Amino acid sequence: MQEKMQLLKNLQGLDQELNRMALHRGKLEAEDAALRGERDRVQSMVDTLSEEIQRLQEQRRELAQALALEQENVRKAEGRLPSIQTQKEYLAVLKEIDTAKKTNKEINDRIAEKDKEIAALNQDCEEKSAELAKVSEKVLGRQAEIADALGQSDQALGEKGAQRDSMLEELPISLRKRYRQLMDRRGGIAVVEARNGACLGCNMHLPPQLFNSLFHNTEIQSCPHCHRLLFVERVE
Repeated sequence: MQEKMQLLKNLQGLDQELNRMALHRGKLEAEDAALRGERDRVQSMVDTLSEEIQRLQEQRRELAQALALEQENVRKAEGRLPSIQTQKEYLAVLKEIDTAKKTNKEINDRIAEKDKEIAALNQDCEEKSAELAKVSEKVLGRQAEIADALGQSDQALGEKGAQRDSMLEELPISLRKRYRQLMDRRGGIAVVEARNGACLGCNMHLPPQLFNSLFHNTEIQSCPHCHRLLFVERVE
């Protein structure tokens, strides 16, 4: 019976170690996700700025085409002036030229505004691209470390898990089931010490007869309050 109890204590220690390892692995995965999220956030900003620059450049091209068309209209209208025979037609063409020139000025003003917007966005995009390069370098370096740590963690978890399974196989099926249920229901603590007549798992006093029986190792006893498996440490 003492061997079974020692096996249970060792098994619980191994399970607790596995839980700590799994928790550490989860933190590494969360850090990896956070790093990718940081990089994706900056990348998204760069992409958005690039798309906006492309949109404004397309608008500028359209304005430039419209300006070229209006300038050509002015050139053609001015070319017609020497051949005009009537005052009325002459004045109409002058009005057409004046209107076209006003339109050209408006288009030029709009192009200038687009150039300012594009220049400002280009500066923002360059700054964010530089930030992205720094973030990516940091992320890639840390991700390599995390990947290595995760690989080691997986190997250790596999080895410890196999060791745990082997230890469980050494327990009777009924005791194995009790242990698993207690680990699930009692926060990963299924085996606890009884000391000074009390269960150290729930800090409740044990019946004296039950406490005294723990020193005889005749069978594995449970706390009547929390149902954890009990053992006593003997002083040599």
